[in-house]
Amino acid sequence: VLDLAVAAETLGYHAAPGPFLGHALAATAIVAGGSDAQKKKWLPGLATGDLMGTVALAEPGGHWQPEQWQMAAGGTISGRKEHVQQAELADLIVVGLAGGRLGVVEKGASGRTDEPVDGADLSRRLRHVDFDGTPCELLAEGDAAARRLRDVGLVLLAADAFGGSQRLLEMSVEYAKTREQFGVKIGHFQALKHQLASMALDVEPNRGLYWFAAYAQDHDPAEAERIAAIAKAHVTDRYMDVARNAVEAHGGIGFTWECDVQIWFKRAMFDRAFLGTPAEHRERQVELADW
Repeated sequence: VLDLAVAAETLGYHAAPGPFLGHALAATAIVAGGSDAQKKKWLPGLATGDLMGTVALAEPGGHWQPEQWQMAAGGTISGRKEHVQQAELADLIVVGLAGGRLGVVEKGASGRTDEPVDGADLSRRLRHVDFDGTPCELLAEGDAAARRLRDVGLVLLAADAFGGSQRLLEMSVEYAKTREQFGVKIGHFQALKHQLASMALDVEPNRGLYWFAAYAQDHDPAEAERIAAIAKAHVTDRYMDVARNAVEAHGGIGFTWECDVQIWFKRAMFDRAFLGTPAEHRERQVELADW
């Protein structure tokens, strides 16, 4: 997972569009929850890219967590899943089901329809997906695989957020060195120096946090779930703060479509909301720590 997270950091740094997050999580779910036959059926194609996967987890009302899923598990499924990344392109969708079960719906399955979501982050397009008696193959393992899927997703969002916040910091510093006001570079102004220093202090410590969260997924199972919640909550919150400060550092152009800051600002909005808000995951980590 640490290797996967470092890749996510790089993609976040460049705000790279595409299906990486959903695809990686679909493969994670099958690795964690599939039988030997199911792994043989899907993993080779996912690894080579001949198949594209995604995950459908959220239910209406912002219910992202495995213990909140209400869609009944069975050979066929019915109901709605929201905010599914690249659903129209995926060859298979891993669906979160009641009781922490996971099932796979393949492309072309009957009773499946979807509609686009008018989201802010155009680098990761979303759709709502409806199932009506849609054939579904349940993965062999249940609750543990669903939690693993969720936690790896939290780590990858934290990694993406770190990469994006690092890029926004660099863009703001570079702009401060080139933009002139009152005959001098704006980087000479003390207030902006303080703002950039605060952004740096918000960003850099998060590297170790998301690295440890990724490492714990494979090497510290007792702490893995709690640390993933902390990393997602903290790093995505800081990403949003850094994005706001980057807009301000870019002054009159910062809020416009012509300024690239808006690309990372919208990505920060996605990372903060997808798989649950920072407040939700702070509450979860308190419960996991048995405070």
